[in-house]
Amino acid sequence: MPKIVFLPHDELCPEGTAVEASDGETVLDVALRNGIGIEHACEKVCACTTCHVYVREGYDSLAEINDDEDDMLDKAWGLDPDSRLSCQARLNGEDLVVEIPKYTVNMVKENH
Repeated sequence: MPKIVFLPHDELCPEGTAVEASDGETVLDVALRNGIGIEHACEKVCACTTCHVYVREGYDSLAEINDDEDDMLDKAWGLDPDSRLSCQARLNGEDLVVEIPKYTVNMVKENH
């Protein structure tokens, strides 16, 4: 069973945390189930970039990025080579280390 380590984020998980996950789950679903309120304005349909995260370790183990996600990522704030949309990044048996960016492109939080 893979594990996701969420690095400290000032608002969402100040101490950071490590949580259990299952193969096939998205990073976003694992985060939400564990009380880490990553923004997801489009309700997980790959139509925004508010759930953008950096996968600092384990990136290559994730399910391959599709064209829709790749196109949306171009609009993310602070894009880097480790960027993924957490609603689309599906676990595939390996542990991950994930950093949640400080900012999103949204000016207002959805507070899901």
